[in-house]
Amino acid sequence: MRPPNAVIRRAVIDPVWIPVALVLTVVLLAAGLLGTLAVPLSRRRRPLRLGLFGAFYLVMDICLVICCAALWLRHPLRSRRDQARWSAAHLRVLRRALSLLVAVAGRLLGFAVEVQEPPDAAAIAGRPLLVMARHGGPGDSFALADLLVTRYRRRPAIVLTETLRWDPGLDVILSRLPSCFVRHGDGRTAPERIAELARGLKPDDAILLFPEGGNWTPGRHRRAISRLRKAGWKQAAADATDNPHVLPPRPTGLFACLAARPDLEIAVVAHTGLEDLVSPAMIWDALPVSGRPMVVRWWHEPAAVMPDSDAGRRDWLRLQWALVDSWIGSRKAARIPASQTGSAAETIGPLSSTGPAAHS
Repeated sequence: MRPPNAVIRRAVIDPVWIPVALVLTVVLLAAGLLGTLAVPLSRRRRPLRLGLFGAFYLVMDICLVICCAALWLRHPLRSRRDQARWSAAHLRVLRRALSLLVAVAGRLLGFAVEVQEPPDAAAIAGRPLLVMARHGGPGDSFALADLLVTRYRRRPAIVLTETLRWDPGLDVILSRLPSCFVRHGDGRTAPERIAELARGLKPDDAILLFPEGGNWTPGRHRRAISRLRKAGWKQAAADATDNPHVLPPRPTGLFACLAARPDLEIAVVAHTGLEDLVSPAMIWDALPVSGRPMVVRWWHEPAAVMPDSDAGRRDWLRLQWALVDSWIGSRKAARIPASQTGSAAETIGPLSSTGPAAHS
């Protein structure tokens, strides 16, 4: 269901959400405690872990709404027109929230992120960045946003589904930072809004884009192949069949970004580790996920090597997603323990930061 307009969200949903979320927090804490008492001999303590994490998320969401309201009251209209200061204040709040979320997920759920050989920071310093990431597994979008904001000190400009506006905390803070909420069937206006987002990027900004359009699952992969075949896209259907670990990438966002900003440096992000947890029951069975980190590998594609035509860029995207699929497949086949991540690059073959030729 489509979220209501901004006036209703701010005047009605956000204030009502705070007491509702507090009640839900108490319910989750009680459920976690009762669940633990019901199975006292279980070392995994899954009810308690989920109850505590759910309660933390709700409290964090409440804090985001309250902090954003406080910033609105603290900054008069004249100050809010100073976009640099206004954005910087909200970025500090977002950075703290994401850092806490990932840290608490690590303590309670065993969630961990390992980054293998990121691009040379000097090569992309002071240049706006387009981050093309695969989408798979619980929490991957939060983890990648946290990497951009905390580790690489980039201001994120995120393209995300409009459904997330139902989360008041995310809605209010991302609405005050560069972002683009898109919805299904928004094919006419979405490219224009993504292009506008790209045009506004500053040197230390990064636009985060998920070309697959949704989280990878086996069912979505099968349905994507079926749709491509029915539409007569034989080559795309064959590519999707050959790349079982990713969904077929959609080039619309890439086209819009590069049409608006041909100077964008590009980072392609592959990750694996948790994408097979595609249902609540599977997540429940896997908790805690200690020992199976979300391993991230990304590489840099300079703006100078990007093709000028849409056809060339489409082929480029096909190649990159084939590389992402190949890397994920190699990781799965090797079944490398987290403690041996350092030797993974030698087993799989290095992914350098100098374009697709280096990955073959």
